[in-house]
Amino acid sequence: MFNSLQGTITEKRFDVLRVENHGLEWEFSVPARSIDEFGTLGARTKVYIHLVHREDQMRLFGFPSERERGLFLELLKVEGIGPRQAVKILSGISPAELEAALDSENLARLQQVPGLGAKTAQKLVFALKGKIPGAVPPASRGPWADVVQALADMGYDRKRAAEAVARLSGDLGTGGGPEAEQELFRRAILELST
Repeated sequence: MFNSLQGTITEKRFDVLRVENHGLEWEFSVPARSIDEFGTLGARTKVYIHLVHREDQMRLFGFPSERERGLFLELLKVEGIGPRQAVKILSGISPAELEAALDSENLARLQQVPGLGAKTAQKLVFALKGKIPGAVPPASRGPWADVVQALADMGYDRKRAAEAVARLSGDLGTGGGPEAEQELFRRAILELST
């Protein structure tokens, strides 16, 4: 499957990017807010790709970073959010602002995004709070970041996982290593499961 494409920018419009690569011109639907992150006309760029394939059409969506594409894919998991609405959401709010609004349950900020009403904003918070890949709270950075990530990948709330890891890691001291990580992981699962 496609991951990314590099080529020369041949056209930029509000939410459309065209990139030429070895004689083929590719057209991507992109978040309007991100269009300038790809570069200027004639510049070389890298586009992270997601292909939506339906019976009646195939459409490429492009993003300037893997983080933004990851957010797009998370938005698609929310009931009632399709690819066009996900791009529209990312056109109205930066990835960092979206992650912060979801984490802090800032419904007022989410409702400022064009096309997002109160119900959809609540649905986004309910479905995505603590589950955005790459949105790592400060407490989970450091020597035990891999443990927090593993817990989040299993479906535990990232913030609660980071708090549990921070609390439990005090018993293990500062020494790391695979054995300490495994023990911390085991203890965190027991705490988060209660």
